[in-house]
Amino acid sequence: MKAKLEEIRAKAKEELSKANAVEAIEELRVKYAGKKGELTAILKQMGKLSPEERPVIGQLANEVRAFIENEVETKKAELAEAKLNRQLEEEKIDVTLPSDKSPLGHKHPLSVVLDEIKEIFVGMGFEIVEGPEVEYDYYNFEALNIPKDHPARDTQDTFYITDNIVLRTQTSPVQVRVMEKKKPPIRIISPGRVFRSDAVDATHSPLFHQIEGLVVDKDITFADLKGTLETFIKRLYGEDSVVRFRPHHFPFTEPSAEVDVQCFSCKGKGCRVCKNEGWIEILGCGMVHPKVLENCGIDPEEYSGFALGLGLERVAMRRYGVDDMRLFYENDTRFLSQF
Repeated sequence: MKAKLEEIRAKAKEELSKANAVEAIEELRVKYAGKKGELTAILKQMGKLSPEERPVIGQLANEVRAFIENEVETKKAELAEAKLNRQLEEEKIDVTLPSDKSPLGHKHPLSVVLDEIKEIFVGMGFEIVEGPEVEYDYYNFEALNIPKDHPARDTQDTFYITDNIVLRTQTSPVQVRVMEKKKPPIRIISPGRVFRSDAVDATHSPLFHQIEGLVVDKDITFADLKGTLETFIKRLYGEDSVVRFRPHHFPFTEPSAEVDVQCFSCKGKGCRVCKNEGWIEILGCGMVHPKVLENCGIDPEEYSGFALGLGLERVAMRRYGVDDMRLFYENDTRFLSQF
């Protein structure tokens, strides 16, 4: 029996040394050391041995089993290492090669236009100021000469948080806050988000952007307003831009006007872009109403001023020929990548 155990050890060692796959190694383990393996078959015959031989053969059998199991694990480790080395060799990476370029983002088209507008006004000496988007009714309406019973409130479709707090419908409240805290001369623009309860379509959104401008000083006239706006529009749309002013009405300015620019496409002849009118409305403006100055603690007998307001989306749509403002908010990279 001792000779048979030594023979099993030698055969197992020889066959394991030739095995070149994990599956083959496992088969050899089962063949020699499994429950029905050759080593187990020999151990079942130990009952025939004398009491003196059993401990000797038992110890040898355990040594052979341990030897086989150790050889199996060693061989598996060798095969695993060899496999890893082959993978490392075959999948070698040259770190000196240039990597794939990651796509880079860029400014949103609305931000591009807003930055350009800011640059134009800053170049004319304006200061950029901001204010809260959640606003008191007083600043959003009453201080701007729009009392609670004024019909202009019906046209603004306001989001009310409480009876006295609203989501601002315009950035004009920023002008009021500045005039309350700062004495003239004042020369500011206030860009920002505004909110109105409008149904979403190609030209309306419950959230959009406005840019308000305000100048207050001694001896400010409508001529100053016209000169400022003509300079702004020519810088924005080109020196050949033609501007016209039409009488209008706003509660917080008197007199008031709408400003149009001659259609860039047809040069005033009429086309699809300008709806055959030859002109495109750009913004609203006017001289600050004396009552608004009084509400802010500024003497209208000593000071005068003008205000203007334009929609950022409207300017961007005309700049890029976009006919649906929803495209600016859907974040479709196929659209945004064009800018």
